[in-house]
Amino acid sequence: MLHSQTHLRTRPISAGHLRAFEAVARHLNFRAAAEEMALTQSAVSRQIQSLEEEVGVSLFLRHTRAVELTSAGAQLLMAVSQSLPRIDNAVRQIRQSAGRRAVALTTFASFASMWLIPRLEQFQRDHPDIDIRIDASDARLDLEIADVDLALRYGPMNTMPPQAVRLFGEQLTPVASPWLLKSNSTPLKPADLAQFALIEAGDAHQTHLEWLTWRRWFDEHGLQKLQPKRWLYFNYAYQMVQAALTGQGVVLARLPLVAEHLANGDLIEPLPRLRMDSPMAYWLIVGPRSAQRAEIKAFCAWLLGQSKVTRQTIGEVPDPDTVDDLD
Repeated sequence: MLHSQTHLRTRPISAGHLRAFEAVARHLNFRAAAEEMALTQSAVSRQIQSLEEEVGVSLFLRHTRAVELTSAGAQLLMAVSQSLPRIDNAVRQIRQSAGRRAVALTTFASFASMWLIPRLEQFQRDHPDIDIRIDASDARLDLEIADVDLALRYGPMNTMPPQAVRLFGEQLTPVASPWLLKSNSTPLKPADLAQFALIEAGDAHQTHLEWLTWRRWFDEHGLQKLQPKRWLYFNYAYQMVQAALTGQGVVLARLPLVAEHLANGDLIEPLPRLRMDSPMAYWLIVGPRSAQRAEIKAFCAWLLGQSKVTRQTIGEVPDPDTVDDLD
């Protein structure tokens, strides 16, 4: 008997009882959990007992009219409450996409909101049978194992894998709402920036983001002593640009991400001759398990076409050694 119990507690637990455990832990009531699961109270109680035998400790303290989690139960609930929704979401996506073609991609939030999403309507119009799933996160996923097909990334060339395809590079330039600058009857001079609030990322002065700072732009243009009217700090590039669009200040913007705003006049570039080169570029990386699928090829071809438009808009001549074919 002892041997069988030891063997029981060292094997992975079965997943069947975890939903009953989560329901009881959430309600702290066997009857309410049973009603939610459309089971009898005794059936739920047996599932909890079986789970406790598998785990090897009590998960609940049973009182006359209520139950409470033990410390072990609380520890298990933390894991279960995170895992079950992820499993349910994965199953829901699988059911929805069964028999359908889909492209799943990962990129950082500002690029998704400022460059990718505004352009997606065209791809959806041209390819109505292809579903798109965007994972907007700063975390870098491993395309060898992650459930995504491709990544759109931002960084210098030496941080990219050999198969990365360069979409476009980047320059930084001051931009602002036209009505913020309308009081200036003469062309803006660099020193005039002291009249305005200047917008930048709150973490821009970390070493790996130093190229994004106003201070670097000041140094490059001989304005080391310039102090603005005030500073506005935000976490994300799209927040900074939104603040500029609403006239709250001047932002040192990543040119590819505001090219459309400049083209349609929502933002203006008051000092176009003072653009500053960035060591960064934007890249497409296709997962090895996805490259040959027709929908991935179609999406990548569309991305490269959109990237060409962006290069033309910002006046960039691409380096032929860094722009390659996907075939």
